[in-house]
Amino acid sequence: MTRPPAIVLVHGIRTSGTMWRRQVEDLSAAGFEVDAPDLPGHGTRIGETFTVEAAMAAIDEAVSRHPGPVLLVGLSLGGYLSIHYAGSHPGRVAGLVAASCQTLPRGAGLWGYRALARAIHRLPDRGAWLNDAMARRFLPPAGVADMSAGGVALDVMDDTLAAVGTLDPLDGLRRYRGPVWFVMGAYDHFRLSQRAFLATRPDASVVVVPRATHLVSLVKPAEFTQAVTDAATTLAGNSRQISENGTGTGIVTP
Repeated sequence: MTRPPAIVLVHGIRTSGTMWRRQVEDLSAAGFEVDAPDLPGHGTRIGETFTVEAAMAAIDEAVSRHPGPVLLVGLSLGGYLSIHYAGSHPGRVAGLVAASCQTLPRGAGLWGYRALARAIHRLPDRGAWLNDAMARRFLPPAGVADMSAGGVALDVMDDTLAAVGTLDPLDGLRRYRGPVWFVMGAYDHFRLSQRAFLATRPDASVVVVPRATHLVSLVKPAEFTQAVTDAATTLAGNSRQISENGTGTGIVTP
């Protein structure tokens, strides 16, 4: 029996690995090894400076804990970072699920996002009330609890957005030639560059979750978990077929 891939989940901005609690529970129950590390400046690492290099080290540490194939899953910030990691370490990633990250992090959009983040941070509570209100408005109660359980990183926004602005996700997708899944909510606003992403990886599988917004894993957790399960099952099936054919034990692109 071929070993199924371990699954490493990379969280979004301001939240932590606890945003994946539902996925960790369900995927672990299905027999997968699951890792959900905190990025620098987030969760158990609040107070640390966020840099791309430190984020890559955090992902690499999680990937290195698993000797077999790894399915790397990232959402929003985590999606951009996962693409960058896969492009920089293609031999360490058996498959990539890039969720809610199909807007290129550059130009006027990024500048406006950073300006808004700086303005919110100048509020007396550094935006805590606004963050909580938006979460309660757009997420189910369980999603609010999971998103906030590890703490909210109120001070990391501008540094993180500036760092993400140095990334080129299209280049990362070109350098990583393993299987890719793009997962997004039907109402996700981070789809402005979708054509460019699909043109770069026309072989990628695309999963659009109905009635879901940007934080698709929290809004529609069961559907998101199913998408990740399907990706992991595909990898395990490909690996098993190669092994049975006697041509090695690696993962192949579908």
